[in-house]
Amino acid sequence: MSMYKLKVITSTVRPGRKGPAIAKWITEAANSHGFEAEMIDLGELNLPLMNEPVHPALKQYEHDYTKQWSAKIEEADAFIFVTAEYDYSYPAPLKNAIEYLVHEWAYKPSGIVSYSIGPFAGVRAVMSLKTDLLSLKNVTLAEMVNIPQLNQFVDEDNNFMADERLDKNAKIMFDQLVRWTKGMKAIREDKF
Repeated sequence: MSMYKLKVITSTVRPGRKGPAIAKWITEAANSHGFEAEMIDLGELNLPLMNEPVHPALKQYEHDYTKQWSAKIEEADAFIFVTAEYDYSYPAPLKNAIEYLVHEWAYKPSGIVSYSIGPFAGVRAVMSLKTDLLSLKNVTLAEMVNIPQLNQFVDEDNNFMADERLDKNAKIMFDQLVRWTKGMKAIREDKF
């Protein structure tokens, strides 16, 4: 089996955020599941609010950080978005990062890991994210990992500790992500 390039993208940038701890866990799990996974922390990437003068559909990027972001996303075969739920949707930094690009997201599958400090596990954020990704021709999987009451899984050193259920859900998502990645790669390469 060939190694597919997977980008794991966090959604939050605020101090004290838990997303990077979850992203680290899912990145390590993805690497042991046959992916070549790389974590992208939007807090470290620090993209400004979208400020390209030309619409991203034309891929005429002016800023170096946009060109670098485009190259990073272009090389991916698949994605996993690790998203919190803010005000019944996904966080603005993730929306901003997605909207910098258009074509780079297309015909690639995405898994979603959602979380919240409450009982809903970020599922309302998932619905908004899926809709936005669909408009970019990105296919989101039905299989996902939803983490309710996040604080029970994070220790005092900000390490994420998945339980058996979360590990099982991640494996189910990875199995499907491999299948979809293979199929979408054939579509991108027009092998029909």
